[in-house]
Amino acid sequence: MSRKDSKGMFANVLGKLSDDQDGAESGATSGAGQAMAPRERVMSSPHLKKVAAGVRQIQERGELAERVLKDGGYVSELEPSEIVPSSIPDRFAGAYDEAAISELVNSMRERGQIVPGLVRPLKDDPQRYQIVYGRRRLAAAQKLGLKFKAIIRPLDDAEAIVFQGEENSARNDLTFIEKCNFAFAQEKAGYDRATICASLSTGKSHISEMIRIAATLPQSLLHAIGPAPEIGRRRWLELVDKWAAFPEAHTMVEELLASTDAEMSSEDRFALALSAKFEKARAPEPKAQQRETIMSKGMKLAEVSYGNSGARMSFAKSVPPEFVAYLARQMEIIHDAYLQEIRAKTNDKRS
Repeated sequence: MSRKDSKGMFANVLGKLSDDQDGAESGATSGAGQAMAPRERVMSSPHLKKVAAGVRQIQERGELAERVLKDGGYVSELEPSEIVPSSIPDRFAGAYDEAAISELVNSMRERGQIVPGLVRPLKDDPQRYQIVYGRRRLAAAQKLGLKFKAIIRPLDDAEAIVFQGEENSARNDLTFIEKCNFAFAQEKAGYDRATICASLSTGKSHISEMIRIAATLPQSLLHAIGPAPEIGRRRWLELVDKWAAFPEAHTMVEELLASTDAEMSSEDRFALALSAKFEKARAPEPKAQQRETIMSKGMKLAEVSYGNSGARMSFAKSVPPEFVAYLARQMEIIHDAYLQEIRAKTNDKRS
């Protein structure tokens, strides 16, 4: 079947499902108030909803694949053993286990691999490739002993990361915390904010928040909880705020999760971590009104005062407004560097 024909088939299926939904949701009366026979609510079937979601995913994957092909890629069938993992993970452990990909395995056993993945040649070994996206399809092909259909396209590191994130984000395939971890892994690998934003199709402020979540909560805790598909941004921020308020929280929560039933759902593990009771750390005594002068090359730049209401910085009149504006623009970078230093010290203490 050609790509054009398959796209038309997908559009027809989606259109039919939408028409059935619209018909089912229309009132049981006509415009004149005359009673009408109720139509079968086709989309009320969980099975058909699942089919519709699957068709949409295939269509979206196909559109992305078509764009990659137009930009210079070509499709080939590769041995799974020729393909190495991505350097930046975007899912938690267990996402490619037999149970997690069982439905995909069954689908590919019956119908084959419908949409190709994307790989890039390795610089030091042109006969081998690195997966960019399609890791679950690759795992299923390996399980079935099939060759993996993939678009081969030379990509640099930043391009590969953007395509990897774009394929997942377009289909809402990653959970919120997996996206946070994906953003954090990119930052640790040295990618700039523009690339991270592009890979997740979101803005800098949102990326900063996502990185803060993944950086604040230990990886051991995140993997103990799991992907938690039903847990969104607000509740993860709630856990982060609680974590920051109780310095010994990590030990207590990890011990608590270690003692739970292995069959407990990811959402229940999150709820358990969030509901854990901690002893509030004693707040340090506030500093009496203390002042600190910041000098540079004999010039007074600012004065910092510490009091019960918090710290305040006042710039000297001789400081140009342009410098203050420059400092404001750098504040996020400075804060990130501070958080990295705190994390490094915390890891040293734990080790």
